[in-house]
Amino acid sequence: MLAIAQEEGFACHAMSFRYGQRHEAELAAARRVAERAGVARHVVVDIDLRVFGGSALTGEGAVPKGRGAEEMAEGIPITYVPARNTIFLSFALAWAETLECGDIFIGVNAVDYSGYPDCRPEYIAAFEKMANLATKGAVEGRLPVKIHTPLIHWTKGQIIAKGLEVGVDYGLTFSCYDPSEDGAACGQCDACQLRLRGFAENGIQDPAPYSQGSSSPG
Repeated sequence: MLAIAQEEGFACHAMSFRYGQRHEAELAAARRVAERAGVARHVVVDIDLRVFGGSALTGEGAVPKGRGAEEMAEGIPITYVPARNTIFLSFALAWAETLECGDIFIGVNAVDYSGYPDCRPEYIAAFEKMANLATKGAVEGRLPVKIHTPLIHWTKGQIIAKGLEVGVDYGLTFSCYDPSEDGAACGQCDACQLRLRGFAENGIQDPAPYSQGSSSPG
């Protein structure tokens, strides 16, 4: 998503969140990606969603492993974090307004995903409508808000193909819900399986590290 925004000519600021998730590996990856991309600024915002619970990603509950495609397509899994994208987009909206920027990019996907309600096009459209009622710049008519979702209608295979086209180093990236202590991906959670399927569709090996005994990243 960041590479696409830069390809379209945007000077990018990047925002990541330490929200009480069960590991820091994704934040380390975000720092690597932001540094490689040369963003204007990368900030990490601290919000502790463990206060509310309700998700395996912010609590002690087990992350589902080894689920098939049909099982992943049924219902909303325990890895859903209540209102997470609404919280993230609200922080991004506040920062964007101080930057005098009306363009916000978020990498949500409504095709190869786990049924999260805040990844759907209708949710993004509703948030964009709200954002244009909520900020000084939009109300004054000088800074309308546009929520960009370039990945929303693509499969993981299409996303990976586009990333390779625009020079993304996927060895810097991270997707796993439940990595090992050294940051290696488990290969079995929903996020890993969807990622691995995307690389397989492109006939290439995933350069990210995986734990021994996990699904082969080939």
